[in-house]
Amino acid sequence: MLTVEGLRSRYGRIEVLHGIDLTVDSGEIVTVVGANGAGKTTLLRCLSGLQPVSGGSINFRGEVITTLSAYRRPSRGLTQSPEGRQIFTNLTVEENLRLGAFLFRDSRVEKDMEDAFSMFPILKEKRNLPAGGLSGGQQQMLAMARALMGRPACLLLDEPSMGLAPIIVQQIFDVVSSLKSLGVTILLVEQNAYGALKVADRGYVMETGNITMQGSAEELIADPKIREAYLGI
Repeated sequence: MLTVEGLRSRYGRIEVLHGIDLTVDSGEIVTVVGANGAGKTTLLRCLSGLQPVSGGSINFRGEVITTLSAYRRPSRGLTQSPEGRQIFTNLTVEENLRLGAFLFRDSRVEKDMEDAFSMFPILKEKRNLPAGGLSGGQQQMLAMARALMGRPACLLLDEPSMGLAPIIVQQIFDVVSSLKSLGVTILLVEQNAYGALKVADRGYVMETGNITMQGSAEELIADPKIREAYLGI
């Protein structure tokens, strides 16, 4: 579904991605783990079109989208739940969700919203309240639900567990697992390496703008270097 080859990106004269290669197959959950500052968020911003690419290529569902404008990528089936949630705090929960479905004007939008409420029941309770009044965990749920309203073939999830209490983190990862059963392909970027690898099929380890390791989730969890550096074991 997604093939990235030799991807490079820079901020000014400083290159931050140094030739990234990765693939995501249809129906997979693939995670990219690494420390803060490794370049994980920059990678996702390149995929969603928010960060310019200075080299390499991005192929999504058979189409080269390397230079495709960011606003055109959701219509191709690529949506993102960004780091820091970035919800519209002055709008209601329901209005945020409807913005996620801005591409669509069909009757399925209402079903999509009910599906989102089934996945995150607390959002239904608060559907008419300003999103800025939600807790951090509820805002993360809203950001994910808003991205799902775009009916993605591939969902980009950027640090969904960041800053959340452990019980909420588990709920978020449970939802990620359930999305796979619904056929949603996911590229998950996380500092919480253990939680991310537990729900993933495959993983990549990113350090200072480079992919340094890759393999099945089980292989990475069992690797002594990964266990020491990222899992605290």
